[in-house]
Amino acid sequence: MKIAVAQNNYHIGNFQSNFQKMKIAIERAKANKADLVLFSELSVCGYPPRDFLEFDDFISRCEEVIQKIAALTEGIAVIAGCPARNPRIEGKDLFNSAYFIENKEVKTVVHKALLPTYDVFDEYRYFEPNREFHVVHFQGKKIALTVCEDIWNVGNDNPLYTLCPMDEIIKELPDFIVNISASPFDYNQTENRLRVLRANAERYRLPIFYVNHVGAQTELIFDGGSYVMNAKGKVFDELSYFKEDYREYILEEIIESENTLHHDKMPVLSKIEKIHDALVLGIEDYFRKLDFQKAILGLSGGIDSAVTMALAVKALGKENVMSVLLPSEYSSQHSIDDSVELCKRIGSSYDLISIKETYQAYLETMQPVFTGTEFNIAEENIQARIRGNILMAYSNKFKYILLNTSNKSEAAVGYGTLYGDMCGGLSVLGDVYKTQVYELAAYTNREKEIIPKNIIDKAPSAELRPNQKDSDSLPDYAVLDEVLFQYIEQRQGPKELVKMGFEKTLVDRVLKLVNQNEFKRYQTPPVLRVSPKAFGMGRRMPIVGRYLS
Repeated sequence: MKIAVAQNNYHIGNFQSNFQKMKIAIERAKANKADLVLFSELSVCGYPPRDFLEFDDFISRCEEVIQKIAALTEGIAVIAGCPARNPRIEGKDLFNSAYFIENKEVKTVVHKALLPTYDVFDEYRYFEPNREFHVVHFQGKKIALTVCEDIWNVGNDNPLYTLCPMDEIIKELPDFIVNISASPFDYNQTENRLRVLRANAERYRLPIFYVNHVGAQTELIFDGGSYVMNAKGKVFDELSYFKEDYREYILEEIIESENTLHHDKMPVLSKIEKIHDALVLGIEDYFRKLDFQKAILGLSGGIDSAVTMALAVKALGKENVMSVLLPSEYSSQHSIDDSVELCKRIGSSYDLISIKETYQAYLETMQPVFTGTEFNIAEENIQARIRGNILMAYSNKFKYILLNTSNKSEAAVGYGTLYGDMCGGLSVLGDVYKTQVYELAAYTNREKEIIPKNIIDKAPSAELRPNQKDSDSLPDYAVLDEVLFQYIEQRQGPKELVKMGFEKTLVDRVLKLVNQNEFKRYQTPPVLRVSPKAFGMGRRMPIVGRYLS
């Protein structure tokens, strides 16, 4: 049996585009005399469709695509992901399903049993869980057809669930497992995914075909990395990361395989390489899928905006990235010079607009109110908001999309100005700690110095008052980021942090800043998710909560 794995980049609700990708793969498989083609979870409509699922017309259009796929399946079978209506009166209206289609007919529809409702997932909001488990019969073989999360409760060890679908399906003695997935990227997910697949192969002694999404859907990034694994838990092959791929396999070769890969082994990416490639894909797909072309950002001479610019140029091309330098009377000349040098090295356009006169005009306007008060955060934030207004004027006039350059460390503790440096259409570094931004800069410069050394070496500063440094307001980033990581990603409370050796005054201060500034994060652009716990849809905190305050 020849099985084709099609790892595609789908677009939510773009039924024509999604169908065309699937059609191309089916026709390629038929030309190569493949017997079965595998597509990923909810491939027909894209993942996650969220409240589009509440529209009857949306589901009807999904069903139309299934019929168009069926028309292509003479002499071949297809497994595709698509929502299915629940014919029963009780329960949710829909299932998250895998359609088995053969010879122009939908032969079997297998529903997802384990519906993740944690972090970025909210599937139980829409779908009814499956409670019946059977194999799919095809060419004398029995397929254990599963959908994503259904293989993530091996032996019923996952405390989130009380059911292990594979423990039920194995009773019918399947010959191999197919898992269609939409598994979002984070920098730990490759290892987690491989661990789960290996545990399934070893427990059930079956080969596995695992096909994943690739591409970005706003915040969520899917890295691909589909796998074919033999019954001993050895990787027979892995597909590309962060790009579309298509490969074909002979089932009997996988069953008989020992320890060797079918293809050359994919290079093992470091954590920072994964983050870099994910961010580039995230920017590229955000623009492409929204029919945007050009990006703009404020270039300050600091490392955050420099790294954002480098990522944007990688994703969109230097001709589609515009930078604006917006110095005030507090901006250092070296910040201006470094920014100009960066633009020249990258070959991207820039403008320089001084905000000194505009800032003075604001101060004169506010003089009747501010008289007798000391210079403080109000005057600082006026500068940031002037810059935000100018960048948005560019955006409106020339159809640029403004990229936000704030990092996760700053966003966590509220070190940013609403409607100023926190504005934008997409937050590129909002899930990247400051220390990781430096790692991204080093990775960008791995072959030649693109980001000037001065930008990397200088002390971080917002340059909103004379001789300002981030360290005037914040702990050292190496310490701050570790506290933030333990609190946000690891969910360690104040007592646990103190036991880990952090000073109580530091812990109290940092955690209070994080919790008090939820209202700011609530108003920021969508953040490209690269960590296991990002700000946004995967971290839902009350704005007015009193915990730790």
